[in-house]
Amino acid sequence: MKPILKLYRGYANDQEFVVFGHVFKPNTANSYEFEKKRFKNARSVLRMFTVKTIPNYEVWLEHDGKKIRSKTLADGYFKFCIPLTEEIAHGWADYYVSIYHEGEEIREKGTYIRPYEGNLGFISDIDDTFLVSHTRKFFKKIYILLFRNINSRKIFNDVVPHYQALSTAGRNKKNEMNAFFYVSSSEWNLYNFIVKFTEKHELPRAVLLLKDIKTSLMDFFVTGRGNHNHKFDKIKHILEFYPHLQYTLLGDDSQHDPYLYEDVCKIFPLTVKAVYIRQTGHSKKEKPLAAIKNMEDMGIAVCYFKDSSEAIEHSKRIGLIL
Repeated sequence: MKPILKLYRGYANDQEFVVFGHVFKPNTANSYEFEKKRFKNARSVLRMFTVKTIPNYEVWLEHDGKKIRSKTLADGYFKFCIPLTEEIAHGWADYYVSIYHEGEEIREKGTYIRPYEGNLGFISDIDDTFLVSHTRKFFKKIYILLFRNINSRKIFNDVVPHYQALSTAGRNKKNEMNAFFYVSSSEWNLYNFIVKFTEKHELPRAVLLLKDIKTSLMDFFVTGRGNHNHKFDKIKHILEFYPHLQYTLLGDDSQHDPYLYEDVCKIFPLTVKAVYIRQTGHSKKEKPLAAIKNMEDMGIAVCYFKDSSEAIEHSKRIGLIL
């Protein structure tokens, strides 16, 4: 059976082009069925966490009329960081990667973005920021992930108009959008689900930067948990990759976003414009409030909100959206 090649959304600036993906052993890596209900949905979700990757497998990127060869890492992940010698167009475009099996080419198409000229960028968490996940309630979170399909998973009220307004903030041309990134402690196993969910609810098309892939059922039960340092590293990379942008960070108080964003603001005091933290419990929490005060002392516009309607009003008040 043929191996499976999975590509993710990449990104570029005026100097470098970055694309990435995984190579899987032939199994059910691409078989998640988004419309199945209850136990059939649970079976599909569990299949996503029993994938097997292929280390040290040759992958070929088509770029600038040439094929560039690399190999997968120990977890089947590959990443091409290619210096640009010619300018590429702004907006979304296609790229192609191939692998070979018994002399046969397996070629897949991915997409990447070079953001349009502008001065705004947006980085958002996923779970309990726009997707209702109940991260702090372990058994409820697992139940929802297993038994609620994509049609029954909930999104917070007014998230969509807020994110859509942010994606077009400061833009005069309808087809031009601001740079959007979804950075999460969810693993690459959930990539297809997240893409489908954001498309279903018409959230901004974004580059996803997720946590290392998991390959066992035991890993499934700790999905989204553990160390969150990878989020800091990925956010830091984005800010350094597009240093001319003014960023808005969006997260929630269910885990580490307030402190993570506080650290980002301390290192990039001229780069972060605003921070939005969703309140996930009945009342505001003391530790996030302390982090928010620190960010406000640095001149960052911060909104700690329960409902997205409050966030929208705040964005209008600071002139971020109209």
